[in-house]
Amino acid sequence: MEENAEDRVPVLIVGGSLVGLSTSLFLSRHGIRHMLVEKHTATSLHPRGRGINARTMELFRTARAEPAIRKAAEALKDSDGILQTECLTDGSPQKWLVKGVSQRRGGLAEVSPTGWCLCSQNIIEPVLIDQTGSQGADIRFSTELMSFDQDETGVSALVKDLRTGEHTRVRADYLIGCDGPRSPVREALNIPQTGSGELFHNVSVTFRSRRIRAVLGDLNFIVCYLMRPGSDGALLPVDNQEHWVFHAPWKPESGETMEDFTDERCTDHIRRAIGAPDLDVEILGRAPWHAAERVATKYRVGRVFLAGDSAHEMSPTGAFGSNTGIQDGHNLAWKLAAVLNGEAGLDLLDTYEEERLPVALATAERAKARSAEHSHPGYAPPVSIGPPGGGVLATAIGYRYRRGAVVTDGPGGAGAADRPVVPNELHLTGEPGTRAPHLWLDRAGERVSTLDLYERSFVLLSSPGTDWKAAAGTVARDLGVPLEAVTLGPGPEADLVPDTGAEKLWTQAHGVGVQGAVLVRPDGFVAWRSPDADPDPRATLTRLMRTLLHLDG
Repeated sequence: MEENAEDRVPVLIVGGSLVGLSTSLFLSRHGIRHMLVEKHTATSLHPRGRGINARTMELFRTARAEPAIRKAAEALKDSDGILQTECLTDGSPQKWLVKGVSQRRGGLAEVSPTGWCLCSQNIIEPVLIDQTGSQGADIRFSTELMSFDQDETGVSALVKDLRTGEHTRVRADYLIGCDGPRSPVREALNIPQTGSGELFHNVSVTFRSRRIRAVLGDLNFIVCYLMRPGSDGALLPVDNQEHWVFHAPWKPESGETMEDFTDERCTDHIRRAIGAPDLDVEILGRAPWHAAERVATKYRVGRVFLAGDSAHEMSPTGAFGSNTGIQDGHNLAWKLAAVLNGEAGLDLLDTYEEERLPVALATAERAKARSAEHSHPGYAPPVSIGPPGGGVLATAIGYRYRRGAVVTDGPGGAGAADRPVVPNELHLTGEPGTRAPHLWLDRAGERVSTLDLYERSFVLLSSPGTDWKAAAGTVARDLGVPLEAVTLGPGPEADLVPDTGAEKLWTQAHGVGVQGAVLVRPDGFVAWRSPDADPDPRATLTRLMRTLLHLDG
């Protein structure tokens, strides 16, 4: 075995799919050097995982990747809504299960500066590589993790270049397993999983049809569930013109194999499902996928972490799985950066599991219930399936951290430990443990969201004329931690002025008085708030930052 000299990096990411590449981007934004290894030769070729929810787009927005992603997703910009019908051509009743997903209007426009984006995984992954590679990330495809072990000071990994056969030792401070549902990293750590297990199976068929657009007319959708018995499936656009995906139910438990899905069978199934017996169909590819509900019981063992499908599998309805995984990576990235930069204690990393594992459990339940609600082709839910809980926005944006790097007790804490992880309705009111409210602001003539302020440091919001900003500056210097303070208000003495169209004062939106303050984390979650003035803001902020960042002394 030919072996190269050892490479040293602060972080090694295993897995170069959507979650791994997103985590790479977020680490790059914090200036953390890292290596990513992926055994496949290139990014995904099959169009899948297209739904990027508003919360994830907020993260890509602050990472400055949103414009490139939306440009790449231009072909699907007119697709909207989830349609259910028995057949598309025989006058069957059409039911919109969800409408207005992709438009920034109504409730979504009030709570977020951005919105959903339809961008298939094979389209967004090259964009993420461009964004991350330009910031110095070491991304290696055709490179497989062969083994790893860890000690008190780091992780030693052996990786193999599948093109040359060369092996390289990599020494990293931390390793992140983003290596999919059959994660070798998770298996090596002997981490068990909980959940319902396999839910259903589909075969994803990519095809080309020059006449399908004429059959559909001006009908556009994100996905259309076609419910004709014996010909059911899900139809999804790739470019809204000639290229499409059809998800056909697959029953391996009845002896069906992938070889049974011949071009002839797939073509006939698609024609019958759409209701166009003479439709031109050119089969371009097939890929099996398995809907499952599994959540790892641990997200961390020592210096090794799990994120994405290696940590949780979810039913695809609602696109919760990939978004939850990307948000895992974002949560972990700022915490690793704080520890690696000497700005936080090692125990801060314990809060990753404390925060993200409960979110995965609650979201997986919601995803399973949504598949039952939508009668996803191939899914026969048990009669005992529970109620769905919160809606799409409540699940995607409204989840809360009841424990972790948050202070939920005291006068501004609102007792978050007793609240559900996913609420029934979306109400973002500045409670610690929830995503900070969105308000439009004017910054020297530039219109920005409050959410644009949060990425690389804690941010303290307060009103002009209070002692909070000066105290924050002193605490940042004393502790050597990144803590930015900004004042918000209508007058010229404020750093940022709420937009003239803002319906609420920033204080009302965040649940504090004019003498109060709100401390927001780098990921945009509220860490703490004081509803009113504090007799010693410097001492209070010192205590808070030491607690939140797990600083000794």
